[in-house]
Amino acid sequence: MQLFILIAGLIGTLALASMAFSGPSGSKASQRRLQGVRERHSRSTEVAAEAQMRRILQNRNASKMEGWASQIIPKPALLRKRLDQTGRGWSLLHYLVASSGLFLTTAVLLSLWGLPFYFGLFVGLFIGIGLPHFVVGKLIKRRIAKFTSKFPDAIDLMVRGLRSGLPITETMGVISDEVPGPISEEFRAVSDKMKIGRTMDVALQETADRLGTPEFQFFVITLAIQRETGGNLAETLGNLSDVLRKRAAMKLKIKAMSSESKASAWIVGSLPFIVFAMIWFINGNYMQKFFTDERLIIAGCGGLIWMSLGVFIMAKMVDFEI
Repeated sequence: MQLFILIAGLIGTLALASMAFSGPSGSKASQRRLQGVRERHSRSTEVAAEAQMRRILQNRNASKMEGWASQIIPKPALLRKRLDQTGRGWSLLHYLVASSGLFLTTAVLLSLWGLPFYFGLFVGLFIGIGLPHFVVGKLIKRRIAKFTSKFPDAIDLMVRGLRSGLPITETMGVISDEVPGPISEEFRAVSDKMKIGRTMDVALQETADRLGTPEFQFFVITLAIQRETGGNLAETLGNLSDVLRKRAAMKLKIKAMSSESKASAWIVGSLPFIVFAMIWFINGNYMQKFFTDERLIIAGCGGLIWMSLGVFIMAKMVDFEI
């Protein structure tokens, strides 16, 4: 019976994760594209009315599910912003489903392994909340790193377009077509916003608020100042590109100089947990006393607190703002 529950829980978790993070199938996407072409080029009023009703129902269902998820998740606006920063198109419902699946699977597995129920519940809650947050943070950092590494090249492309006589709006469209990765997505979003009536300053500032990178904020401020004061925009953007490259080089230099301290912090911080896991596999009954004996529980909590303080101090010692 326990094996059946374990297999069912694993299958359910894999199904939930697949539903939450998998994209649409190729056949369904092709059907939607064909349907969209038919709706755009058809002159029939019935087709137009059917398409409008379909969009209304889809938006209503999506808004209902998002509203239900936003009522459960604390600070839904901040979480929605973080999910947008990943560039994956995930919604609050996807995040909630993934967190719930991780929480239930971890709690069930630890309970089946004979650990105390409250301990399994606590660890499941920690993993269900912490692991999705960690994954989203990693995806945001990876996307921002890709954006920052290619951003000076995009500015150089913009400078060449300006010197050839193109307006700034056209150069943004060229960047969205020529530069791959997150830069193409963000500048295409800016161009689309300007096409529907948004001013360039507003569209760029919204993108800067969503990205949260100093490099793009420098770019927005540069354009705003040049619009007010005038001058050679191509030369100004060329200087900005040079500054951003020097800033990236300084970051790499600091990363190389602090790599030894970071490696030491990782080793020192992970050793107690590695030793705890090794002793657990050697003599599990001995280590289970840390979850039943009140004295050992207090000692373990105190050790975790002091270790957290030490890791926090070491992290701040090697964290440099440029």
